[in-house]
Amino acid sequence: MSKLGTPVKLDIASEEFRMNSKEVREARDAHWYAETDWGIAVLSYEDNTHLLHSPYMGQGSAKWPRQHGVSSGQFHEWWSQNLLVLEGDDHHRIRRLVNPAFSRRKVRAMEPKFEELARELIGSWIHRGEVDFASEFASPYATRILCMMLGIDESDWHHIQELASTIGLGLGVHVGDHIASIDAAVNELTVYAEGLITEREAAPTDDLLGTLLGANREDDRSLSRQELVNIVILLIFAGIDTTRHQLSLSIDSFQKQPDQWDKLARHPYHYAERAVEEALRVNPIGRWVTREATESFQHRERWIEEGTTVHLYTLTGGTDPAEFNNPCDIDLDAERSPHFAFGGGVHHCLGHFVARTDIGVALAALAGRITNVRVGADTDWLPDSGNTGASYMPITFERRNSVE
Repeated sequence: MSKLGTPVKLDIASEEFRMNSKEVREARDAHWYAETDWGIAVLSYEDNTHLLHSPYMGQGSAKWPRQHGVSSGQFHEWWSQNLLVLEGDDHHRIRRLVNPAFSRRKVRAMEPKFEELARELIGSWIHRGEVDFASEFASPYATRILCMMLGIDESDWHHIQELASTIGLGLGVHVGDHIASIDAAVNELTVYAEGLITEREAAPTDDLLGTLLGANREDDRSLSRQELVNIVILLIFAGIDTTRHQLSLSIDSFQKQPDQWDKLARHPYHYAERAVEEALRVNPIGRWVTREATESFQHRERWIEEGTTVHLYTLTGGTDPAEFNNPCDIDLDAERSPHFAFGGGVHHCLGHFVARTDIGVALAALAGRITNVRVGADTDWLPDSGNTGASYMPITFERRNSVE
């Protein structure tokens, strides 16, 4: 592929910045990357693929708070030590110890509970023909699943979700504006995590946290107490945010293609996994994956200096017309190249199978019960920097009486 234009400058800090805008598409047409105030933004599928697996690239999120004026405090300390940003031996050690808690077998065993919860939530509002999807389905569904998996009392879900949402502000470019509340949320979840760990140590369980603690006891390179706490905070934050926002984004995408929504309703077991992959490709919660050059190297005509932050744009890569036919459309029967929504390489998202499973269960359940979905124009979308999604999302729909 040859991009002959000049790289443009994208203002990703602007409240109006949107990854699926004409501005960004034209930037991708002009060149394989764009400039930003925080490194370069890789726009094409081909270059995203290459750089995501480059031996010269490391996880580049560690310095994100400092880039935005946050160099101390609870969030800064937690962020600098959590699995998302660690490299080398510590990353491999912690990931190896945590892996058993996310096994396919354990997640599959939870599916009936996911389905039961989805039916319960849908049943509470289906008679109305309208609902705030964000607060009455996506948030309780994602948070209560996280509670199930960690063995937390589900009655705590609302407060836990608020704390996770607050920490999520730390992934945006305006982290400094919210740092006091973010620090308070990390502090509260630290106390909460310590209490959970103490409870499980006294009374072992077979839930995700119990499995994690069991693996930790059996390994001679076990996790420290602080590493355990950091992981629990990460599980709460990432587990809730990923599912709840991706569900809202998925509904927004499918409402534009009712034929694909109806296809999912007719054949849920056949298309549920494909529905998740297509929604993640065309409208992912994480608009970019961050990496950093660990040494200077040449890529195409660009010399990338050691320490350069490189944002790999998941949405522009996943909808690149050079790689995909009808790139912005969901097509449940199409054979597509892999997307980048869960990152890649050694930093591929640890909880990807949980997210894929609970989102797939939810979409299949929703498609089977509601049709003619319309998303309200007054939906409150979060900025596209960091994780995006809807904090308020009114939808109208018709009840699906049968599936032919």
